[in-house]
Amino acid sequence: MKVLKLSAQGLPQSWITLEQAVIHYAAGEVRWESGGEVALFRGGHNAVTGEQSVITVNSIIGTRGVPNINPFNLKPGLTNSKLFARDRNICAYCGGLFHEEDLTREHIIPFAQNGRDHWMNVVTACRACNHRKSSRTPEQAHMPLLYAPYVPSLWEDFILRNRRILADQMEFLMAHLPKTSRLYV
Repeated sequence: MKVLKLSAQGLPQSWITLEQAVIHYAAGEVRWESGGEVALFRGGHNAVTGEQSVITVNSIIGTRGVPNINPFNLKPGLTNSKLFARDRNICAYCGGLFHEEDLTREHIIPFAQNGRDHWMNVVTACRACNHRKSSRTPEQAHMPLLYAPYVPSLWEDFILRNRRILADQMEFLMAHLPKTSRLYV
């Protein structure tokens, strides 16, 4: 399980482990919290009072400090799992829905024609369509795209990079998605 770490202003910073979250709590860096309680950590006993230290971790925390992510300069890393999630496991050519292991990263303008490996030049394709298109453009192969590629927003990137998002974390992130996002169900 991961905790969604945000800046004090509410911008996503990273997915962190429960242990990393405890360090933020213990250091007094948590400015606010949201979502449900996901863990309770018990520490040592105070020598004077005899009380045991307890830290409760919430699923979403806002921490102090200046954000290390500028949302306007964000260039999310391109991975197959994020690409397939962005495109909802749907082949851009035949429209079929496939399991991740049956999909490929398909370059709209192929490397053979000086295409590059970036979000705006890749779509999800089933193996059969990728093979059929080969090293041609969609126009050359007479295989029109069923949807256009796009670069995910900061909020979409945080959804795409974590497969096990808690309901309250997902609700928080979904509330900030662009209205044109394909991640809406």
